Amino acid sequence: MNRSTVKTAPAAPVRIVHLGLGAFHRAHQAWYTQHASDGAQWGIAAFTGRRPDAATALAAQDGLYTLIERGGDGDTFELMTSIVEAHDGADVGALCGLVAAPTTALITLTITEAAYNLAADGTLDVANPAVQADIDLLRSALAACPAADDAGHAPPASSAPDAGGPARGAATAAGRLVQALAARRRAGSGPIAVVSCDNLANNASAARAAIGGLADAVDAGLGGWIAGNVSFVGTSIDRITPRTTDAEIALVEAECGFADSSPVVTEPFSDWVLCGDFPAGRPDWASAGAVFVDEIEDFENRKLWLLNGAHSLMAYAGQLRGHATVAQALADPACFGWITEFWDEAERNLPAEGLGVPAYRAALLERFGNARIAHHLAQIAMDGSNKLRMRAVPVLKAELAAGRTGDGAARLIAAWVAFLRRAHASGAPIADSAAAELQAALALPAGEALRALLLVLDAQLAGDDTAVAAVSGLAAGFAAGLARSA
Repeated sequence: MNRSTVKTAPAAPVRIVHLGLGAFHRAHQAWYTQHASDGAQWGIAAFTGRRPDAATALAAQDGLYTLIERGGDGDTFELMTSIVEAHDGADVGALCGLVAAPTTALITLTITEAAYNLAADGTLDVANPAVQADIDLLRSALAACPAADDAGHAPPASSAPDAGGPARGAATAAGRLVQALAARRRAGSGPIAVVSCDNLANNASAARAAIGGLADAVDAGLGGWIAGNVSFVGTSIDRITPRTTDAEIALVEAECGFADSSPVVTEPFSDWVLCGDFPAGRPDWASAGAVFVDEIEDFENRKLWLLNGAHSLMAYAGQLRGHATVAQALADPACFGWITEFWDEAERNLPAEGLGVPAYRAALLERFGNARIAHHLAQIAMDGSNKLRMRAVPVLKAELAAGRTGDGAARLIAAWVAFLRRAHASGAPIADSAAAELQAALALPAGEALRALLLVLDAQLAGDDTAVAAVSGLAAGFAAGLARSA
C-alpha cells in the first residue's frame, strides 16, 4: 500500500513536525489533523524515538496506514493520510531542515515521560550522562555555526551552515530539538509552537524545562531566542491505543483488500484539550472536537488521576492478582473496589464544577470494560517511577495534608512496591528508566528498602512516617495475597 496504489488525495505540505512516531500519535494527533476542516493543508513529518522500525515501515507506505476503531459491537476502518513523511529519529539533519523551514508552524511531541530527562524538582537533569553528552556535543557544534542576529536575520550564505545542521546529531529528544531550533534561528524562520502530548503534569512546563533548560546550558543566546520565540503549549490527551498485533494486520487485509504493515487499533472515544499560543498558526483542530482553554491544570489532573491512575493501579494490582488486560482487572471485584476508592480520593481534590467528573468516571468504566480492546497491563506497568510521581503521589499528599488516610493512593503505590519486589525476587527485569535506582533500593535491608523506593518517587513522601507506614502495611497485604495463591 502506498499513494500510487491506493486512491487518496495528494499529500498535504509539511507544516507539522512530530517526534515520537508511535501508535498513540497516529490514533490521536494525526487523527485530529486529518479530521480538521483545513486538514488538507497540514501535512505531518513524523520522527521515531529510539528505533527506526516504525519509520521504515511507514515510509514504504508513503505515510499511509489504517486506523481501526474498535467499539464494543464491531470495528470500523479509516485510511489515514495526514502523515506525509516518516523519518528515523536519528536523522537529525532531516529534522533540522524541516524545523528550519518557514512553512513549519508547530512541533508536536509524544516522546514518553522518561524522555524529558527531568530531575525530581522538574528541572533538566544535567547529571544524566545522556543529557551531559548532548550538552557537550551541542556546545561544540553550535560554536562552529553562526546564529542569526538579534533582529532575526540569518548570517551570510558564506558563513551559514547547511540547513541540515551538523553531521553528528544529539541523542536525546530535547537535544535533537535544540539542534533543530538552532537551525530555525539561523534560518530566520521566526516563532514556532512546541506542543507536548505526553502524560505529564504541566507538560508545557516540562517541555520548556527540557528544551529551554538544555539550550540555556549550551548557549545563552540560543536559550534566550527559544524563550522569546518558542511557545510551549500544554495539553490533556486521551485515547486508549493498545499495541497492534498480527491479527490486526490480517484483519485489515481481509476487510480492506490491501496489505498494511502498520495499522493502529484504538477505541472510538478521543479527547484533546489544549492551552497556549500558536504564533505561526495551527490546524482547525476544534472542528474535529479539540477544546481550547485558558487554564489546563485541572483537565490534566482529571486525566492523570482518574484514567492514568486507575490504569496504573490495575497494571500492578491486576498483574499481582493474575490478570493480563484492563478489562480482566476491572471485572475483578477487588480491583474494582480499589479503583473506586482511589477515584473518590482523587475527586475530592478536583474542582467540583467544570470538569464533569461523575460523567467522566462513568465513561471510563465503560471504556475500561471494552474487552475487544486488549490493553495489556504489562505495557501500562512500564516506567512506573515516572508515572506514579504524577498519578498517585499528588493525591496521597493532598489526602494526608487534609488529615485523611489516603489509603486509595497509598494502595496504588503499595501495589507498585509489591510488583517490584516480586520482579526482584524472581530475577525478572524491571522495565523502568530508573531501573538501576530501583534495583539498588530493592537490594537494601527490609527496613531501608521501602523508603529508598519511595525516595525515587518523592523525597517528601519518603520522609513522611505516616505515608511510609501506610504503604508498608498495604504492600504487606499484597505480599500475603501472593503467598496464599502460591
